[in-house]
Amino acid sequence: MTIARPVVPGAEPHDMGKVWRIYLRISRFPILATTIRERMRQELFKRGIVDQKRFEEEVKDEAIESQKREGIMNPYTDEPPDVWEHRLSIIRDQRTDYYFAYNLPLNRFDEIAREVLKLRKSREEILALNPELAPWEWLFQQAEEYEALPPDQRSAVQHHLQEIKVVLIRAMISEQLQFVRIAKEYLDIEDLRWIRSHRIGTGKIGGKAAGLVLAWKILQKTLASQSAGRETLQLVLPDTFFLGADVFYEHQSLNNLSEFMNQKYKPLDQIREEYPSLLNAYLNGRFPEYVIGQLRDLLEMVNGKPLIVRSSSLLEDNFDVSFAGIYESVFCPNQGTPEENLIALVQAIAQVYASFANPNALFYRKQKGLLDYDERMAVMIQPVQGERYGDCFFPMVAGMAYSRNPFIWNPKLRREEGFVRMVAGMGTRAVERVGEDYPRMVALSHPQLRPESGADQIRHYSQYYMDVINLMQNRFDTQRVGAILGADYPNLRFLASIDQGDYIAKMVVNDQSLDPNKLILTFDGLLTNTSYVDHLKWTLKALEFGYGRPVDIEFTLGLTRDYPRPKIELHLLQCRAQSVHYLAEEIRFPEALPQSDIIFGTVKLVPTGRVRNIGHIVYVDPEKYMRLSDPTQRLELGRLIGRINQRLEGQNFILMGPGRWGSNNPDLGVKVGYADIYNARALVEIGWSQGAGRPTLSYGTHFFQDLVEAHIYPLAIFPGEPGNPFHQSFFDNALNALPTLLPDDARYAEYVKVIDVPATTGGKTVELVMSGEEARALAFLR
Repeated sequence: MTIARPVVPGAEPHDMGKVWRIYLRISRFPILATTIRERMRQELFKRGIVDQKRFEEEVKDEAIESQKREGIMNPYTDEPPDVWEHRLSIIRDQRTDYYFAYNLPLNRFDEIAREVLKLRKSREEILALNPELAPWEWLFQQAEEYEALPPDQRSAVQHHLQEIKVVLIRAMISEQLQFVRIAKEYLDIEDLRWIRSHRIGTGKIGGKAAGLVLAWKILQKTLASQSAGRETLQLVLPDTFFLGADVFYEHQSLNNLSEFMNQKYKPLDQIREEYPSLLNAYLNGRFPEYVIGQLRDLLEMVNGKPLIVRSSSLLEDNFDVSFAGIYESVFCPNQGTPEENLIALVQAIAQVYASFANPNALFYRKQKGLLDYDERMAVMIQPVQGERYGDCFFPMVAGMAYSRNPFIWNPKLRREEGFVRMVAGMGTRAVERVGEDYPRMVALSHPQLRPESGADQIRHYSQYYMDVINLMQNRFDTQRVGAILGADYPNLRFLASIDQGDYIAKMVVNDQSLDPNKLILTFDGLLTNTSYVDHLKWTLKALEFGYGRPVDIEFTLGLTRDYPRPKIELHLLQCRAQSVHYLAEEIRFPEALPQSDIIFGTVKLVPTGRVRNIGHIVYVDPEKYMRLSDPTQRLELGRLIGRINQRLEGQNFILMGPGRWGSNNPDLGVKVGYADIYNARALVEIGWSQGAGRPTLSYGTHFFQDLVEAHIYPLAIFPGEPGNPFHQSFFDNALNALPTLLPDDARYAEYVKVIDVPATTGGKTVELVMSGEEARALAFLR
């Protein structure tokens, strides 16, 4: 018995008639050709003519050879991913035709074509009955046929097209109805195919990914209709890959992690105690082989670029709750061996997975009434946006921008034109409160009108450290600005000014003799000599219009080398709808208050709102806190605040303390999380003119987002400065209710005072009135 040897492409006879006949037949079915060729490949694989794995390897090899023929010498970096996928598709079809033509009879092709035509009829019947029962490929094919129709015919099937899009959006992206309502108007079938081609595994891509994709399409369609004046704007969507939410459950099943699935119903103290074990179990887990294989391919494709692995849970960036900063994002420098890079990427994904059960996340969900929700974790994997400079990789600028300014420090500012909080380097320093360091805060209506005035304040409220990827050491790193940026940094004049002692001078050109230690990051050149502010305002307005409500975005920024005005490269990283609460009543301050009734006030960085009937003030004595030398005692005071917060649940109270509430560094302020403060009505930071005790500007951080959603007003006061009255004797002489409320914590009464206002004042309460428009806040006895 002899077995015919399959004819393979590259070894076929010179007679091309068979291939030509197959091609002519397929060309008669322009819409169904994709399905027919897929069935042809199934036939080849089933008969053993060629193994599927070998077939795909041949396709990839031939694709690389075709790149070389077309002058592409570095196939993994010199061709965009969408072009590469298109190239693979073309060669896959060519190879299918060759194998089929020389190994199977022509009548078998005719049989397959008839089967597909019959199936098409079945497909149309099922789609007409219920699209949600149909296979995804049928939905895509039918929708593509609808979109290919002439306008006069397409209008008759538009309702069918909308229905198919909604089914695919809900299956692949999100079932949040507010999101679906907007997404079906902006996303087309090509966009959904792109998502599918960039997804590893099955399941939805999660809320953060959903917001990014929708924002990108809103901007693209708006730019297409409003291109005038946007010639110097280049919008960039990072080449994003998604790990479907179902992989999260596959990972749990593969590693027997089901014991951790009910963490959310345990007491908070137990969740905290068990979280290190949970994290360790996730980090030591393994992933399905098909996931590992696709992650290898992804690493090969990015070719050594640093990556960021970001959470994208099903609940994230919801229209009503943002989950800002609740789950993990992990940087992968990606500078090791291929195997080391793969291990680091897998570990980063596992760390993001474990964060679904971190104590703050579960408590946040409980407070938002979302504890019973099936919170699966999808993941986004993106190349870090930026460029190499020296041994480091970082973006020129990163930041977080709001379409509505959350606070007004000058009557001239217009809330509706937006606000941005930005830094040089990685955006971690823009969205979190870190160290004795400050981002640049800009009201987009008046970019040169700073919250600070004078050289001393500008110098103090500036960024002195940068977060970067250290390529040589293969790690995320934090260094002083002067150690990173030198006189030869191309865009230095747009970022920095020069400290001349008694004044701060603008930088006109890059002076090679410049002392890097005299750099002050003011961003004045960027704000005044480029179209950055104009383009950012346009971007925020376009997104607010598309969403139908205020939004915030995270982004990075680059500049082209065009002279004299470079073009703006705006890299969109995230977009979410803001949780906005507007005050309906008019804010008025009382007239002719007795000085003895004023408790505290400020004229800096004031939100707008009112808190009535404040019955308790929780006061952390700044001087005594700062004198504490034992860091464990400072950490324990943060936990004490959490216990007081629980004890005062249902009552109107405010928190007052030194420096920076929520700082990761207890030397700079009381270290608390959302679970420790959620019942408070205001969070007051007490600072002085100089030193580490001066409050940071938290507006725009993830911590600020938590305060906004919980209706907690953030306020910074500066006792001793003009416009900042502070009734020191009230705090010194008031009785301390802490021993009565929490007898086991009476030993902390020296540092923390719980003031029962009515008991101290003979029945009065405190009222806190804040007006951003007047840049004034006042707390007084009522």
